[in-house]
Amino acid sequence: MTIRVTGGDEVARYNTLSTWLNGNREFRGRVTRVSRPISDGQLGGAIDVITVALGSGGAGMVLAQSLAAWLRNQRADITITVTHGQQKVAVNAQRVQDPQSLLQDVLRAADEH
Repeated sequence: MTIRVTGGDEVARYNTLSTWLNGNREFRGRVTRVSRPISDGQLGGAIDVITVALGSGGAGMVLAQSLAAWLRNQRADITITVTHGQQKVAVNAQRVQDPQSLLQDVLRAADEH
């Protein structure tokens, strides 16, 4: 499963989201930040996505709850896009009262596979 963050200070957002997810014992050691290849003139590759390796037993619902809580604590207008296989959902932190229900639709498939 991949999670992309857009808007605001994306590097800081990826860092806080990665720390947030690793703080949950369900995801500890299963969260990886994937960087873009370094382009000419860049000092380092920017973070492109976060990947989360989901186990079984409701991990998708736990991830939906964790992402929803993280989104509610964000102050900037940001969007996260969660992709699992062919399913994708984007949630804007400023315009959704309950992001958890939107995220659960796409993450439910993770528990079924």
